[in-house]
Amino acid sequence: MSGADVRAEITRAHREEWARVVASVTKRFGDLDVAEEAAAEAFAAAVERWPSDGVPANPGAWLTTTANRRAIDRLRRESKRDDKQKEAGLVFGDNPPEPLGAIDDERLRLIFTCCHPALAMQTRVALTLRMVGGLTVPEIARAFLVQEATMGQRISRAKAKIKAARIPYRVPSAADLPARVSGVLAVLFLVYNEGYLATGPDPDPVRHDLTAEAIRLARLIRTLLPDDGEVAGLLALMLLTEARRTARVSPGGELVSLDEQDRGTWDAALIAEGHRLVRERLASGVAPGRYQLLAAINAVHTSARDVRDTDWSQVIALYDQLAAVDPSPVVVLNRAVAVGELDGPAVALAAVDRLGASLAGYHAFHATRAELLRRLGRTEEARAAYDEAIALAGNTAESAALTRRRDRLESG
Repeated sequence: MSGADVRAEITRAHREEWARVVASVTKRFGDLDVAEEAAAEAFAAAVERWPSDGVPANPGAWLTTTANRRAIDRLRRESKRDDKQKEAGLVFGDNPPEPLGAIDDERLRLIFTCCHPALAMQTRVALTLRMVGGLTVPEIARAFLVQEATMGQRISRAKAKIKAARIPYRVPSAADLPARVSGVLAVLFLVYNEGYLATGPDPDPVRHDLTAEAIRLARLIRTLLPDDGEVAGLLALMLLTEARRTARVSPGGELVSLDEQDRGTWDAALIAEGHRLVRERLASGVAPGRYQLLAAINAVHTSARDVRDTDWSQVIALYDQLAAVDPSPVVVLNRAVAVGELDGPAVALAAVDRLGASLAGYHAFHATRAELLRRLGRTEEARAAYDEAIALAGNTAESAALTRRRDRLESG
């Protein structure tokens, strides 16, 4: 196996096995800091040894064993060795294991631990993205539109609080699940988004491992809470978005916008399943939440055989409902895009420009302005807005698409 092949296997193992390794070490030692450090050291050992020793037949087992050994080595070095080892024994000793609860999945245990209500909502999401999704601090910081140092401190404080408060490593009881699930859904939504279009300069802008994992966990939670509308809504949203994944990036590695995608390549089975879930929620008569409304918007888009057939008035009406539930500037920005299709670019641009103070660091804000300015014939302003968007875009596929649009503007 060549060096490039080994590096590819290490990258794949990191994406597929990180959460399992962290969960295994956490289960044994009850300490997220120990688990994260041990997992990182295990992957570092893989980088060092696999090129010469070869990729193990079971990379996950090799990484887990190595991480557990590194964790033991660390605890032995600690000054309070006896106390630490006693704590580890209590977590993973001769006592019979506690009941697993509703779902037998160690990664879900880890998710619910990271999403404990003792932590602030954004902290729960960020910590789980790091510990379960294996995303880097810069990637998570981009998802939250905050500074990298701020996000690193937030994650460190969260791990320290879990340790100090002895937050249990388990899936909540059935009675506690509804109150706890909103944090988990937020985690899965951001994990899916990171997979659907990576925020960093990843050579593969679409990370199917992350989207597949988010969908898998969403299906499990749906099985657990079949009557929860937001669980169904999030699953529908993921399926309808995933259906367009193969059309999202061109063979040349460039992001393809919704209006330019080949709709014949969309996954009809996923669309049908997503539409069914949306119809079921509408038939329930219960006021929809954020994920159900986002799924309904995607259902409108995926119902149109051509972008010109899109029912933009329905999209705007759904965004109006969404703004009442989630009055964020990003929702207002997305609504303005639909307004631009129905009422024209001048009306949309006026709405977008009012968001400048809150979304100045968000590349999609500048990209939306650029497109509206282009449609209005304000070429120099459009070019400047594209430059801003390109400078802020973290993904190479998105940067390539924005650059093409800017260059096409210049040549036109």
